[in-house]
Amino acid sequence: MRFFLLFCITAFIYSCKGPTNSNKNETTTTVESETQIDSGAVKDFREFKVLDSKYIDVDMLWAPFNKDLETFSESQYNNLKPLILEQDIPALQSHIRDGKLSYETLVKFYLYRIRAFDRENPLSLNSVISLNPNIITEAKQKDIEFRNKKMKHPIFGMPILLKDNINTSGMPTTAGAVALQNNNAKDAFIVKQLKDKGALILGKANLSEWAYFFCGDCPSGYSAIGGQTLNPYGRRIMDTGGSSSGSGVAVAANFCVAAVGSETSGSILSPSSQNSIVGLKPTIGLLSRSGIVPISSTLDTPGPMTKNVTDNAILLDAMFGEDISDPKSIFALWEAGFYLEGLKQSSLKGKRFGAIKRLMEDSLYVNAVNVLKSQGAEIVEIEGESIELKDFRRLLNLDMKKDLPTYLSSAVDTSVAVTSVQDVILFNEKDSVNMMPYGQRLFHGIVADNASDTEFESIKAALKTAGRSFFDVPMKAHQLDGILSINNYHAGFAAVAEYPALTVPMGYDQEGKPKGLTFIAKPLQEKFLLQWAYNFEQASKLRRLPKDYE
Repeated sequence: MRFFLLFCITAFIYSCKGPTNSNKNETTTTVESETQIDSGAVKDFREFKVLDSKYIDVDMLWAPFNKDLETFSESQYNNLKPLILEQDIPALQSHIRDGKLSYETLVKFYLYRIRAFDRENPLSLNSVISLNPNIITEAKQKDIEFRNKKMKHPIFGMPILLKDNINTSGMPTTAGAVALQNNNAKDAFIVKQLKDKGALILGKANLSEWAYFFCGDCPSGYSAIGGQTLNPYGRRIMDTGGSSSGSGVAVAANFCVAAVGSETSGSILSPSSQNSIVGLKPTIGLLSRSGIVPISSTLDTPGPMTKNVTDNAILLDAMFGEDISDPKSIFALWEAGFYLEGLKQSSLKGKRFGAIKRLMEDSLYVNAVNVLKSQGAEIVEIEGESIELKDFRRLLNLDMKKDLPTYLSSAVDTSVAVTSVQDVILFNEKDSVNMMPYGQRLFHGIVADNASDTEFESIKAALKTAGRSFFDVPMKAHQLDGILSINNYHAGFAAVAEYPALTVPMGYDQEGKPKGLTFIAKPLQEKFLLQWAYNFEQASKLRRLPKDYE
């Protein structure tokens, strides 16, 4: 059903049981350990079965750009760094208005940087799967349109990477899987939205294969097509988070202005916090899911992943809009610019947040709480509700068993031969060493799971009630505007409640691992989340560029 929204924004939300120790992102459920969807507590893979992609021909990847990049020198690249690295979208657009930059130069800068750092070298991150072969031509056209005053939106001319489960014309959409290697599909709804506002689609980002609901025993950031994504803050040491791993890494390393990820439960929040960037998991239905390889039509959503909160608001604004082909799509009455408007004038004064007592053992979290207090926020220490998310994995199994065949029958290239989860399993068994080196345990679990329609609806209803109770009880008791978490510690509860969550860098632990302060709010309070995060970000300024990628 469609939700008709009036601008009525109030605030409440959540309480949670945090981790039992500072090294594991546990919730009160076994969701993460069963599914790896919430991937903050993933295994620590120091040795990988596969590192580099066996399916990407690097020479072919760069063939469309070699001639254009011949005249883009290292000195030019170095001279552009102060204008581009870590700059937000308004600053980049200002440089373009002042004639210091062009959209063509901006694209060439990112291409140069990706070629220098992303594959087959001692600093490679394996975060990009494919590049738009026409990106330089498209950038030149944006320069012409800009001179003719045809700029429509702040996202105009900005090079954006898309997670490679989002259909995009001109590049395959693989979900990291060999079975979809030649899936040349039409643009997803959110891609049309971006293009309509003038965004440049730079390429596709690597991901945990099938959005991390495939192998069950593999490191986050691995896909057969893309190889092993690596964290720029600790290459081959620190986990990337998943499943939007490539999106998080590419943004952190300044390979693009911003990226789009997708989340079922933790798949934006985890890689964003693990890579010291800002990630927003919106209310389900605020952004269209049409044309995105699914796990769960109940819980899936795309979302913006950016270096700062301002860019997050701009990218969210560029994508939202009602999609009549998505049954959960929301018709919002607010107009373009809604999420960015008033951001700099917002304040934390008088806002009430729940700080989870068990998380107060984390010094970075305590520091973040103190920053919020210094800006006028009121902090209430709360216990977490003891609630279990029973049958969470079954919800994902049953949804994907139905939703993936629907995608494969309606939104893929006609050359794609697989039509079901079982077909993918059989396809991979033809070359298990290359296509499924870590196995495909979760796919087998999907095939084995069955439920009547009545039972499935009961599972979904019970989970949604449990998730909302987890948040609503403490919020009502303490009159809270929002809840403060860490990374994706409570992503499972936000997922089934269908509540939005936003993570923003809150510093680095003693080992240099990034962590994020995560705000969780009630549905359609993204504007509030962005305001809270913006004020925290401006007061703390804790994000820093990975030192090997400066």
